This record gives sequence, C-alpha cells and structure tokens, in this order.
Amino acid sequence: MALELVGLTQVFGGVCAVQDLSFRVAVGECVALIGPNGAGKSTTFACIAGQQVPRAGSVRWRGLALTALTPAQRLQHGVVRTFQQTQSFETLSALQSVQLLLRSGTAALRAFDVLDDYASDQAMDLLARVGLGAAAQQRVASLPYGARKRLELAQALAGAHGQSGPVLLLLDEPAAGLSKSERASLMQLVRSMARSQNALAVLFTEHHMDVVFDVADRVLVLVDGRLIAQGSPAEVAAHGAVRSRYLGASFSYAAGAPHA
Repeated sequence: MALELVGLTQVFGGVCAVQDLSFRVAVGECVALIGPNGAGKSTTFACIAGQQVPRAGSVRWRGLALTALTPAQRLQHGVVRTFQQTQSFETLSALQSVQLLLRSGTAALRAFDVLDDYASDQAMDLLARVGLGAAAQQRVASLPYGARKRLELAQALAGAHGQSGPVLLLLDEPAAGLSKSERASLMQLVRSMARSQNALAVLFTEHHMDVVFDVADRVLVLVDGRLIAQGSPAEVAAHGAVRSRYLGASFSYAAGAPHA
C-alpha cells in the first residue's frame, strides 16, 4: 500500500506551480520533498491533503482515488497533515488537546459532554509515544515550542484514530523554529514510528538539510514545479542538477553528517 501521484499538475492563472509530478511513498517509508522556495512543495501537499484540487493528474492512497474527496473525507481514510505554524488549543492541557482530536472523529460534541472523561488512556498513549507523557496536564500555552511541535504530531495521529489501515502523515516543515538537537530528536522519532509500526507512511518538506539527509529513506527534489531528481540521500547529494540548482557546489554528504 502506498501514496501514488501520477502526472499531478496545478496551475494558478498562467503559472504552472506543479507540472506532471509522479512519485510513490510506501508504508514504512519516510520520504523528504525538498526544493527552493516556490518550487511547488506546499502546492503538492495541498493537492494530496485536499486543500486544493489539481488541474490534472491523480492522487491515490491505498488504492483509493483522493481527488474528489474533501479533507475531512481523506482524514477518514488516514490522510493527515500538519502545517508550518503550530496549530494548538492554547487554553487546554496537552492531554485535553489530544482528547479533543480523538473525540472529533466520533459523534458531534454535545453541550454536556465532559472532555476529560473521553478516551484518556488513548490520549495518554499518544502523548507518551511523542515523549510528552510527563507534560499531559500542562496548558499548551506554557509548553516550550519544541514540545508544541511534538504535541502537533500527537494531534495529527489522534485525528486519524479509529480509521482502519495505515496512516499517511504529511509534515510541512516539521522542524521549523527548532534547534538542531530538537529537530534531530523530533525527526528521529518520526522515522522510528514509520519503521517500527509498519502502519505509517511519512512525506515531509524541510529546509534543514541535516534533517533531510539524516532522516529520509528517499529524497525527492522539486525545482520550478518539476521533479528533477529522486533517490537515496547519497544519490541526491551527488546529483549535479540538484547541487547546481539547490544544494550548492560546496554541499557535502557523509551518512549522519551532511553539511554545507
């Protein structure tokens, strides 16, 4: 089972933001989509998650055509997305924030529902998986930024809770605003979840090359809306067009220690 894009094309006015884009992401993989600003990464994410309808091409997940489905309908099939800026419920506790997302997938909330009574064990399990078990009762507004990024990951997984089958996790610059050690820790967590559970496919965008080349199983490179290269981190780092058009001639890569 996999995410599969075939000939994806998106046009805004006379500008072709994404052109004839095709690739796959299998369950168990952690794949990076990189490229300069304006390359078409966010547009690609929006077409997969349902915020935009592509001009042409197809998006399939686990064999299901997604193009005609709303974001909410895609969520029911395990397609979840995070955004560059953290999206949190600041007046709630970390635990309540996850409980609310778990609750949203069931019947509509009623005025007399008590959020604290709902799925607390499941919410605690998700917090523990992202390393926030000890912060369950803290208000979101008081959490450090790195912890809020981890909470967003737990919320995304909570949003897909209850659907059958693997989850497609779309992470839009998940390490933005984090220190080098924080982003390494967060993304190693994401990779371990994808590999160990065999129920998660991860596609992420990122401008921090230490994250990309340390974490990704494969790297896809977009420039001007076109896929100019794809392959292992080592293959992409050595690709002439990628170096000249994005990474720079001084970029060097050694497993676990990319640098410019």
